Amino acid sequence: MVVWDTLRVALLLMTTAWLAWGAAQAVLGLRGLAPLSMPPARPGGPSPTAILIPICNEDPWAVRARIEAMRASVADAGIAPDFVILSDTAGTQDVTREQAVFAPLFARDGRAVVYYRNRKDRHGRKAGNVEDFIRRSGRAYVHVVILDADSLMDGRTIAHLIARMDADPSLGLLQTLPVIVGAQSIFGRAMQFAASFHSAVFSRGLARLQGDTGPFWGHNAIVRVEALSRCCGLPELQGLPPFGGTILSHDYVEAALLARGGWRVEMDPRIGGSYEEGPENLLAFARRDRRWCQGNLQHMRLLAAPGLKGWSRFVFAQGIASYLVALAWGAFLVVSFLSAQTVVGPDYFPEPRQLFPVFPDDRTHEIVALAVGIVGLLLLPKLAILIEATASGRAGAHGGWARSALSVLAETLLTALIAPVMLMYQTRAVLQVLSGQDGGWPATARGEGRLTLAEAWQAASWVTLSGIAMAVLTFWMAPDLVLWLLPVALPMIAAPLLIAVTSRPGAGGIFTVPEEIAPPPVVAAYRTLAMQTTPLRAVTDDELARPV
Repeated sequence: MVVWDTLRVALLLMTTAWLAWGAAQAVLGLRGLAPLSMPPARPGGPSPTAILIPICNEDPWAVRARIEAMRASVADAGIAPDFVILSDTAGTQDVTREQAVFAPLFARDGRAVVYYRNRKDRHGRKAGNVEDFIRRSGRAYVHVVILDADSLMDGRTIAHLIARMDADPSLGLLQTLPVIVGAQSIFGRAMQFAASFHSAVFSRGLARLQGDTGPFWGHNAIVRVEALSRCCGLPELQGLPPFGGTILSHDYVEAALLARGGWRVEMDPRIGGSYEEGPENLLAFARRDRRWCQGNLQHMRLLAAPGLKGWSRFVFAQGIASYLVALAWGAFLVVSFLSAQTVVGPDYFPEPRQLFPVFPDDRTHEIVALAVGIVGLLLLPKLAILIEATASGRAGAHGGWARSALSVLAETLLTALIAPVMLMYQTRAVLQVLSGQDGGWPATARGEGRLTLAEAWQAASWVTLSGIAMAVLTFWMAPDLVLWLLPVALPMIAAPLLIAVTSRPGAGGIFTVPEEIAPPPVVAAYRTLAMQTTPLRAVTDDELARPV
C-alpha cells in the first residue's frame, strides 16, 4: 500500500502542479496592463517591412482574399509594406492554379506590392521557407511580419508593430495575441469563445512572468531582420525523426535563440487587430495536436543547449510537460486501479492479545477532498475571469454578463466531456513519439467542418472500445472505483457521438465573441472578398513579381 500511495502522490504532484501553473497565470493576469500607446513616428517614415505569407497547398482563393483585405487595410493606415507569398506548394497543376488565382495581385497599380515565389527545394518546411527568403532578400527590409495562411491583421496593427520596432532597437520580436474568428461548429465556437474570453487574462499573466524572454508562436508577429538573420539559422538535429532531423516546433526555438543573442522578445496581449482561424472539429484539433506533441517532445534534445536563458529552458520544459502530463493522468488511473487490487479485508485485531478492535479509516473524505481540489484549480480561474470581465465591462462585448456566464458554464461542461477523449489522443501521440514513430508535419487541413457519425466512429472507435474495456474491468475487479471512473469512461464510450455532434454548426445563443457583434473591418472585407471569384487565366513569367 505504501508503494502505491507513494506513486499516486508523485503522479498527482505532477498533474496538479500543471493545473496550478495555469491557475497562477490567470491570477497574475486579472489585473490589467498599462494602456497601449503608439510610439512617435520614425523620421522619414516607417522602416521597410515585408509581410510574409508562407503557404503549402492552401486554398489560393482564400489566401488571395486575405491579402486583398490586408492591402486595403494597410492603405487606410497610411503604410505600404510589401506582401510576399512564399509558396511550398508541390505539383505542376496546383502551382499553375495558384499562380493563376494570384495573378490579379501582381499588377503594379499603386497599392502595396505583392511578390510571389514557389520554392523547389522545400527543405525545412515553413521555417526553411522564411529562412530562405531572409537569406536571399532580407537585406531589402528592416522588419518582417510573419503570418500563417489563415492569418489576418489590421493595417493599424501592422503600423503599430512597425512603429514599436522602430522605436526600440533592442526589440527583436514582438508577438501579438491572435483572436480566433470565423468559427461555425459547436466545437469551433467553444474554442473561439475560450480564446477570446479567457486567453486575454492568461496572456497578461504570462506577459508579467516572461519579461523580455517571451514566446514566438510562429505567426502574427513582427521580427527584426537583423536579429532573425544573425540568430535563427536552425540546425538539423542528429539522428532520425521523431527526435532527429528538422526542428518541427521551430517558433519556440527561434524565440530562445533571439533571447540568447541579446534581443528582447516580447508578447503584448494589448495589441488588437490580429486574427486567425481554428479547427472546426475535435479530430482536426487532435491531428494538429499530434504535430505539436512531436515538436514539443523533440525539445528534449535542446534543454541543455548552451547559452539559453533560464526562462527559455523553462518554456521548453513546460511544453514537454504539457504532453507528458497526459501519461501522468493515465498512469494515475492505472495505479489507483492496481492499488485497489492490493486492499485486503480489514483486520480489526492487528496486534496479538489486543482487547479492543481498531477500525480502519474511511478514506472517502480524502478522495472527495482531492476531487474538490482538482475541480477548484480548473473552475476558480474561470470564475475569477468571469468576475473580472463583468467588473471591467469586457463581458458586454460577449453578449453581457448573463450570456457570458452561460457561455463559461457551457464551455466548461464541454471541455470536461472532451477532456478524456483528448487524454486518449494525447497519450497515444506521446507513446508513438517515445516509441520512435514519426508523425511528420503535414499541411493543415483548413475548412474541415462537419463530420458524420460513421466518420467519427472510424476515427475514434478505439477510444470507445478502450472506455468500455476500462469500465467492465473496473466493475469486475474494483467495483468501488466505478463511480469515480464514470466521468472518464462515459465520455470515452461516447467519443464518436461527441465528435460528430460538436462538429455541427450551432451554439448561436452562446459563445458570443466581440467579432460577431461588430466584425472588424479587415475581417468583414475578407469575408466579402472570399465570396467573390474571377475567371482564371494563365500567368506569364513577366507578370510574376518575385522577391528575388
